[in-house]
Amino acid sequence: MRPGFSLNRKLVLEEANRVEDGSGGFAEEWAPLGAIWANIDARSVSSRDVAGGENSHTKYRIIIRAAPVGSTVRPKPKQRFREGDVIYQIDAVTSANSNGLYLECWAHEEVLQ
Repeated sequence: MRPGFSLNRKLVLEEANRVEDGSGGFAEEWAPLGAIWANIDARSVSSRDVAGGENSHTKYRIIIRAAPVGSTVRPKPKQRFREGDVIYQIDAVTSANSNGLYLECWAHEEVLQ
């Protein structure tokens, strides 16, 4: 049986690494973990005025093929997906179906306009 969605968007899973900044502190660098094919579905959109402009916040459900627990390409909260210049911050990851073939990644994109 085929799922009711297609995995037609290529995303790069990234993880933050702390690196010394040379001044006694740390900087955050994002390192790619691998490419993943996904289905992306916008779920809600909100906006609010913030200092310097308007902040647009969009929540997404991103479905991917499941990877074994412990695999470097199994997403976790606080990681992110990148699609070109678009960044999806991962908030939560759950099983998308009872047979465990897919994962739902709940993510958000914030854009300061």
